[in-house]
Amino acid sequence: MKIKIGIGWMAWLMASLCMGCGGGGNSDTSEEGVNALTQAEPNEVTTITLQRQAFEHELVSNGRVEAMQLTDVHFETDGVLESVHVRNGDHVVQGQVIAQLDKFKLHNAVEQAQNAFEQAKLDLQDVLIGQGYGNRPEAEVPADIMQLAKTRSGFSRSQAAYELAVSNEANATLKAPFAGTIANLNVKRFNRVTPTDAVCTIIGSQGMEATFSVLENELPLVHRGDKVVIAPYADMTATHEGTVTEINPMVDANGMVLVKAQVKGTDRLFSGMNIKVSVRRKMPGQLVVPKSAVVLRQGRQVVFTLQGDQAMWNYVQTGLENADTYTILEGLKEGDEVIVTGNVNLAHESKVKVGNDE
Repeated sequence: MKIKIGIGWMAWLMASLCMGCGGGGNSDTSEEGVNALTQAEPNEVTTITLQRQAFEHELVSNGRVEAMQLTDVHFETDGVLESVHVRNGDHVVQGQVIAQLDKFKLHNAVEQAQNAFEQAKLDLQDVLIGQGYGNRPEAEVPADIMQLAKTRSGFSRSQAAYELAVSNEANATLKAPFAGTIANLNVKRFNRVTPTDAVCTIIGSQGMEATFSVLENELPLVHRGDKVVIAPYADMTATHEGTVTEINPMVDANGMVLVKAQVKGTDRLFSGMNIKVSVRRKMPGQLVVPKSAVVLRQGRQVVFTLQGDQAMWNYVQTGLENADTYTILEGLKEGDEVIVTGNVNLAHESKVKVGNDE
């Protein structure tokens, strides 16, 4: 079967083919686009000149802050509370009255003990007269004779009972052993208390102590006298400075070492707070670059340096770090012009222009 194609259809087909062959104009446009791409503006970067300087090493840990002076206060005798003179959060000075027991029975016990003691003194004289020493001063009586007389007369026992009664009466008034803040007050008037019951806790105003742990492999980086900055998790903006005072020379089962630091400016800290601790120490003579200067290429750390108008790729080995910077152990030398911004999309020998501020 033969298919016939009309003359008109053939003419239309030939015209279409001719139009397709006339695409030279589009080719020129593509070449211009390639040239524009290869002649794009170089990346603008900023640089620093690498110099040796002091690096502030920072080691971060978690811990707790506790008062350097803290104690529970107790009455030394039992009784009924007659009055309580403080509340939680009150500041007290050394010797200030905190609470007082009912003294009626205690005062009565003092009077009874005193009467018994006076009677014992008379009995002592009778024993001494019986031994032939009459009213002689005690210094003239042989020590063994005087000791025997005091025992037989009950003088020593009565004296001890009297002194105890006087002490119990005096201790019925509970006073602050040092200046501080009242906490854990859990008694009320007319409550009965015993010597085992803590009336309250006094948190001393001598300052706070931060306790935290570091890994044993971090121990060489921590020394007495190092500066610390702590921030309570309750308010991370309230930072306080301090100084490392103790490093416990023992590693626990978890490979941790206990460190203590004395903290300054503790007006917004409460004993027992959970804190973030940053230990800082200056290490002189280090090559230091901002963290923004270090980028990853093929899984390795790279820093670009400026040579003429080109960015040069340098593999580096970083050492210590803090929140903002790294120390450089290998790959750079003092005096190198290090690119610190605009380096994210750079390749080796990329054209760059420096836009450092004047």
